[in-house]
Order: sequence, then structure tokens, then C-alpha cells
Amino acid sequence: MPRPGGRRLRLWSGAVTAALALSFAVTGQAAAADVNNARNAGFESGLSNWTCSAGSGTTVSSPVHGGSAALKATPAGQDNAKCTQTVAVRPNSTYTLSAWVQGGYTYLGATGTGTTDVSTWTPDSAGWKQLSTAFTTGSSTTSVTVYLHGWYGQAAYYADDVSVLGPDGGGGGDPAPTVPAAPGGLAVTGTTSSSVSLAWNTVSGATGYNVYRSGTKVTAVTGTSATVTGLAASTSYPFQVTAVNAAGESAKSATVTGTTTAGGGGGGTGLPKHVVTGYWQNFDNGAAVQRISDVPSQYDIIAVSFADATSTPGAVTFNLDTAGLRGYTVDQFKADIRTKQAAGKKVIVSVGGERGTVAVNDSASATNFANSVYSLMQTYGFDGVDIDLENGLNATYMTQALRSLSAKAGPSLIITMAPQTIDMQSTSAGYFRTALNVKDILTVVNTQYYNSGSMLGCDGKVYSQGSVDFLTALACIQLEGGLAPSQVGLGVPASTRGAGSGYVSPTVVNNALDCLTKLTNCGSFKPSRTYPDLRGAMTWSTNWDATAGNAWSNTVGPHVHALP
Repeated sequence: MPRPGGRRLRLWSGAVTAALALSFAVTGQAAAADVNNARNAGFESGLSNWTCSAGSGTTVSSPVHGGSAALKATPAGQDNAKCTQTVAVRPNSTYTLSAWVQGGYTYLGATGTGTTDVSTWTPDSAGWKQLSTAFTTGSSTTSVTVYLHGWYGQAAYYADDVSVLGPDGGGGGDPAPTVPAAPGGLAVTGTTSSSVSLAWNTVSGATGYNVYRSGTKVTAVTGTSATVTGLAASTSYPFQVTAVNAAGESAKSATVTGTTTAGGGGGGTGLPKHVVTGYWQNFDNGAAVQRISDVPSQYDIIAVSFADATSTPGAVTFNLDTAGLRGYTVDQFKADIRTKQAAGKKVIVSVGGERGTVAVNDSASATNFANSVYSLMQTYGFDGVDIDLENGLNATYMTQALRSLSAKAGPSLIITMAPQTIDMQSTSAGYFRTALNVKDILTVVNTQYYNSGSMLGCDGKVYSQGSVDFLTALACIQLEGGLAPSQVGLGVPASTRGAGSGYVSPTVVNNALDCLTKLTNCGSFKPSRTYPDLRGAMTWSTNWDATAGNAWSNTVGPHVHALP
């Protein structure tokens, strides 16, 4: 969400959209003669065999995925920190290209293949994540250039354990991988009435993991977490995990037992089936200045924006902008919250925003976050918290923080999220993983379907923002990716001034709601089924809505509340 004085810079261009559309190649077990043709693949010999643009690359001892070193490459305003290696290959041969990465936006690819050059990418990632693709060499190709790069002006990326696995090209690459060890640390991180979420430790050399339920493989993932769905309520299930790579599959991990809950997930009692969420601005940025009492009754959840970071890692505080809000006092603010709650509304505090700097990256900061948010709930009467961290999110520790907060606040806690569109493109992304991890206590995820250019829909096609198709095809990713329909909402700007791009009229919002719940008023994209429990819609902000005469809430609010 925008904070005062600026709008989010979006990076997505046609080139990035094209990168999004690339598929991850699925390859079988490598042939016996296959080797890793990359040299110094783990950066144990510094940058030997690698060339990085504009001096952007170096090696570090932490974080590393395997061994004692990894690549750290830092983009600049006019440089994307591209690191390359020329790799010897055989003609007419197929190779699997992979690397483990974390940090900022990271791209992996190969050029000069003699056929179709390939690439893949990932947005910023707090933990190690494997990128993988495959290519086939041409009839006269004896070398290719493999590369890693970040994105201009963005955070540094880290890379380790690069592999160009295939027939020996004669260039003296690294040896073929060995069978990985069994994963350790397998734990249940969340349950609902129909799912169990699991997480485990990274295994060096693994390219993926298989999840077993009662001895039967039920899913395969590339990351270190998974959610097993389709389970019966109030039932216990045993789970194990194995690590895999081209050399084979590890032994199974120790067994953990996950027990599904008796009822459906989604914390936040006292809310109607379908809700309208609005962000209330605790600052004056040119939109109408409001008190909480000024927010129209169509809004069921009011997210107070924003809590502020403190000098204690993970901890937040809230400072009412009395001067900017024309004398609005803390006592008046608290009284208005109580009045809204007496009318059946929920008022929560939002953490983050476009310029938010809150970081929850370890157990200590997770504890600080939970304790400080709970303190704000007690001080001001907030019903819960909204997670609007737009500068990265660690799924492991944010999950820990929210579960700790839930233990303190109890089952009436409201937890909402407002990820950017890119954060909900894949279940491996930190935001999506967090939402799935806390599904049993999560109220709603209102993805921001604006300020984002073009993105992939659940059908694999690219859609441009500002259309009913963009809303429905992207919401479908969450609806089919593990969240309950009652935990999915459509986030849009209240007016053209509420966002840099992606505004749609209230009529388009209503059409998207109809399409998802009733299969009517769809655009070119039509879901395969209806989602009558869809939670509703969200807007930034109640203030921009008021500036436009409350046209958004007066149109979308009654429509949401009349959904089936």
C-alpha cells in the first residue's frame, strides 16, 4: 500500500512478462554418464571460471547452500549483476541447468545453445530456492554460456551449486551428484480441517523433495515446505519426506504426525460471510482526512495504516498522527474503534506498506513482533493485524510470529494479508507459503491487483492489469493453490489517484466477483468452477474512496454483501 509521499516503482516490463511465461522443465533421472559440466559450480575457488559485469560479483562464506562459499552479486542502477561462464557441451544433447539462489530477483539461463535459448527466474526469496530449466544443443554446438543476473537497482542475490547436468562436454566440470541425505527437522507447521502443512531442513545437493503420507508419495516440491490437501477432518496422518537429485532418492525422514482440525480454517469470528476491507490512512497525503468514525458502514474490516518499525528487530509501534489528522486525539481514536466494534465491524492494525521497514527474520524478531502487536491490540483495542510487507517476507519466521500472536489473542484474532501480485504467483513464494502455513488462523488474503503490469493467470496465459480477466485469472491462482475461497479477496484502488496504475471501475470489480462466484459477467477468462464462498473485496483506501464521493464503497459494498 502506498505510504505518504510516493508510489511503488514497478519493474515489470514485456521482457519480464516473457520470463514469467517460461515453464520449468521436468526431467527424469540423469543417465549414468551425465556429469555437471559447470566448473567451480559451488564458488569454492572464488570467481574462478566466472565473469561478473561491472565488478558486481564476489564470494561470501554466508549464506551458503553447500560447501563453504557462495556467489553474491549486487546490481546497480545501470547494471543487473550478470555473472557468466562458458561451458563445454556436446552437440545434439540435452542438459539440465539449475542453481540454488536467494536474496533479490534472480535470473538463470543459457545462450548460444544452437536451438532455443532458455531462462527462468524468481522474485526475491528469504531462503534458498532452486531454479531449474533445460536445453538441447544444436548439431554443431560445443559450448554454451550460462548466466545468473539480478535486476537493476534491486537487492543483491546469492547463488550456489550451479549445475549443467548432461553428457560430458570435455571441459572438466564438477563430478556428478551423489544421492542426498535424508531430510531432517520435519515438522507440522499448520493444519486445517482438510490439510496439513509441513516444513523441513534444506538438504545439500538436493534438487527436490518427495512427501509421503502413510508410505505413499502424495506430492513433490522443490522447496522445503508443502501443504497436503484433501484430508478428512479430525484425522491423524503420518508423514515422511525424502530428498532427490539426479543421482537418486534419499532414505525417508523420521515420521511426524499431523492431525486435521474439526472445522474449516480462517480465524476471525463475528464477520459476515462476505466482507469489504478498507485501509484507513493515519496520515495526510492529499486524500480526504478521516477519523475512524467517518469510515462508511459498508466497510466490515478497517485496516489502520500503518504500524511503525522500532529499533528493536521485529517490534512495531503505532503513533497516531494527531497533527496531520487535524487534532484527532488518541482518546477519540480509541472511542471510535469501540463504536465501530459495537456496530459489528473489525478494526485492525496494518504492518508494512510501500515504505515499511519491519523485518521478521529470526526467532527473536518473531517473538518481538508478536509481543508488540499484542501490546497494540491491548492498548488501542485492535481486533488483529494486517500483513502488508512489500519489501520481503520470511515465511518461516512470519509463520512463527503469527502463531505466537494467535496463542496470545485467541480464536477471535483477525489476520489479513495484502501481498503484491508477484508475491502470489507461486505457492513457493514467501507470502503464499506464509498464508498456507497459517491457513487455520487466517481470515483473508486481499492481493493487490494493481501497480503490477502484466502477470500470469492460473491458466498460464498473460493478463494485463486493469481488466476483469486480470482480477479473476490471478485470483484463481490462490483459489486453486490451497487457500479456501473464504480466504481470498480482490484488492483494488478506490480511485485513479489511489495507485500508480491498475485502477478498475467499481463495475469491473463487481463483474469479477460475479464471475468467480456465479460464472456470470466474465471476460475472456472463465473459471472451471464457481467459488460462492469468495470472501469479498478490499480497497486502498477509505480516504481515496471519500475523496471520490465514496463511489467505490457505495457500489462494491452492497454487491459484496449480496453475494451468494
